[in-house]
Amino acid sequence: MASLGGGHGLYQTLLAARRTGAEAISAIVTVADDGGSSGRLRREMDIIPPGDLRMALAALSSDTEEGQLWAETLQHRFQSTGAMAGHAVGNLLIAGLTEVLGDFQAALDAVARLTESAGRVLPAVNLPLEIEADVSGLDDDPRIIRSVRGQVAVASTVGQVRRVRIIPEKPRANPETISALHDADLITLGPGSWFSSVLPHVLVPDIVDAITSSDALRVVVLNLSAEPGETQGFSAERHLHVLAQHAPSLRVDRVIVDASGLPNESERVFVQRAASVLGATAVFRDVCQYDEDGRSINKHCPDKLAQVLTELYAEYAADRDGTAGAPDAHRG
Repeated sequence: MASLGGGHGLYQTLLAARRTGAEAISAIVTVADDGGSSGRLRREMDIIPPGDLRMALAALSSDTEEGQLWAETLQHRFQSTGAMAGHAVGNLLIAGLTEVLGDFQAALDAVARLTESAGRVLPAVNLPLEIEADVSGLDDDPRIIRSVRGQVAVASTVGQVRRVRIIPEKPRANPETISALHDADLITLGPGSWFSSVLPHVLVPDIVDAITSSDALRVVVLNLSAEPGETQGFSAERHLHVLAQHAPSLRVDRVIVDASGLPNESERVFVQRAASVLGATAVFRDVCQYDEDGRSINKHCPDKLAQVLTELYAEYAADRDGTAGAPDAHRG
């Protein structure tokens, strides 16, 4: 199984991936972060920002006591008031191992061995990217479009993001990422910050080609709701239209939509139409996580998402070769 995304969205997907019993998991991570600890290390050391990769390593850490100790340590941030303030231990560990081993991927793999990882974490490309967005609503005249550069700036803009680009444009994908996509029987894209964590993947031509040409079950996991800033006011349908606009050649099989977010049948018809542009069918299921009082916490529930992915894969396998199966019965 190969999962593309970044940040908290990818974290939840990876927890779900583990619950499917997948034999092998590859986390393919956006590398455009320029804020916080990651941004500081990116600027000071000229490395791929490690933050989203660190989160993926934490999500895949073993459930053993040792693995969970490492997961907690990777995520721990220093609370001092000096130069270390705000740095995540895992970011520093990845940066330090990169210098010691002379290779960023080798550093990620070394941390994965420490955490007894359930899978491998891979940068989408082997260089740090920048995100640049066309944004409206920053001036009195809403027709004026301005460029906003940087992941943090795009994610926090008060305007409406119309389109994003990555710099450098059309970079070469990490060869390890392409291999993981070719080997996967199940590929997921999303959820996550749509413009800064999800769309950057499909702006890499090699990644789009690998997904579109794959005979895996290809699934888009749609966000539970619009996000302040990036996708303020976006409907589920709009998320899919934006994805298709940024990657017109992308083809997927299923789009998972939280049923509670779209109870109205007429709205679901529009989402189905938007999904069909990508060659997909929308699937409406309960995948939201709730607190003990029954209120949504705006996160995908790993158990619910795992169940849906397992069911969809079984249906796909049955249609493909006449036998029902699960991701763990194949390559992962």
